[in-house]
Amino acid sequence: MVFSSLIFIFRFLPVFLLVYYLVPRYWKNAVLLIGSIVFYAFGEPKYVLLIIASVLVNYLLAAGIGRSRGRAVRTLLLLVDIIFNIGILGFFKYLGFVIENINSISGSAFTVPQIELPLGISFFTFQILSYVIDVYRRRIPYDRSLVDLGTYILMFPQLIAGPIVTYSQVALGLKSRSTRVRDLEEGFKPFIIGLAMKVLLANNLGTIWSNVGTVGYENISTPFAWIGALAYTLQIYFDFGGYSMMAIGLGRMLGFTLPENFDHPYVATSIRDFWRRWHMTLTNWFREYVYIPLGGNRHGRFRTYVNLLIVWFITGLWHGAAWNFVLWGLYYFFFIALERILLGRILKKIPRIFGWAYAMLVVIIGWVLFAVEGVDEFLVYITRMFGGYAGQDYMDHIVSVAIYLAVGILLSAPIFRKLYDRIKDNALGLVLHLVLFWASIVSLVDAAYNPFLYFRF
Repeated sequence: MVFSSLIFIFRFLPVFLLVYYLVPRYWKNAVLLIGSIVFYAFGEPKYVLLIIASVLVNYLLAAGIGRSRGRAVRTLLLLVDIIFNIGILGFFKYLGFVIENINSISGSAFTVPQIELPLGISFFTFQILSYVIDVYRRRIPYDRSLVDLGTYILMFPQLIAGPIVTYSQVALGLKSRSTRVRDLEEGFKPFIIGLAMKVLLANNLGTIWSNVGTVGYENISTPFAWIGALAYTLQIYFDFGGYSMMAIGLGRMLGFTLPENFDHPYVATSIRDFWRRWHMTLTNWFREYVYIPLGGNRHGRFRTYVNLLIVWFITGLWHGAAWNFVLWGLYYFFFIALERILLGRILKKIPRIFGWAYAMLVVIIGWVLFAVEGVDEFLVYITRMFGGYAGQDYMDHIVSVAIYLAVGILLSAPIFRKLYDRIKDNALGLVLHLVLFWASIVSLVDAAYNPFLYFRF
């Protein structure tokens, strides 16, 4: 069950909110925990026991770390916790990938298991690890309440696709929060905006990329290849960004303030700037729990680049068990390293428009690598983008999609966020929200295409 579905909007959410607002404050976490388990069971009933067991194991290990005064014992418990969580992630997400590569390299014929990936496992694994590591570091006390910790880990607004929330960001809300009718109003505003981003823009932009795949990468003209790449670039932003907005809105309805995940990444003037704006909670997680523990930039230039290489290799692999994802991470390592060595100084001296053009070219090509099924397909697509292939195939699509491309480009700029902030609380804002909600629901009723690109990460 995703947020942009009729069953969630008109069945699950109203019933849950009614119960949640009627129960006393000290029952709200229990209601939220149960509701989150039910939410997860709609999409993945066979893995419900897995996530409950994960909560219980991490609760016990974190409690052991928090109570222990001996550093050796605490370190051992932390290692057990990391092995447990990474082991589960590795089994479900990477076992098949590893065996495939063993077969390819050695010529063996081991059976490749077809294991269905638990929903949101990459997100809640990182969230759990951040909590246990922070307990180990003595940054936060361990949570004595199993219900409260379970609520933090399984809270349905951010369970499936983030944002990745650290325990300290919601600790106060877990223990003492107020839920007012005003929170419903303030939460529905970003929820509706996110829903419209997902349903009205991302879904329609996604049909363009789907049409490119239907035609076949080897058959498309250069103009159609660029249109498809641009469409996917906008689709993934409005898809994931819209889902994050809905999560933030849902969190507000429940009395929580979840962190922003995007800050207009397509106005970035460098790749380092792009990653300060794109999926910010993931970037912050890797910096805090991988890059800095590795030594960051504190041990010389060579060690800094080794640390960056490790971070970006893991970043790519985190996104998917396939070589195109690994190469996607290393692709960004190359440009970030290049900017640190030389290019960054050049970008600061030239007009910002050139930095923006460079960043967007790198990002668009990167999204093609991210979107295709394999490296061979990426190479084919790149030859179509830069090979000067003639053709009129794009004319069959440009008229129907031009409006979505234009609106997507415009709405990715900060100016429209500023205009929205001015009107969101007045009568014009009310009309805007009602119209967007109505249009989104109408679109969902007739929707034949309603994917979520990060749903299985």
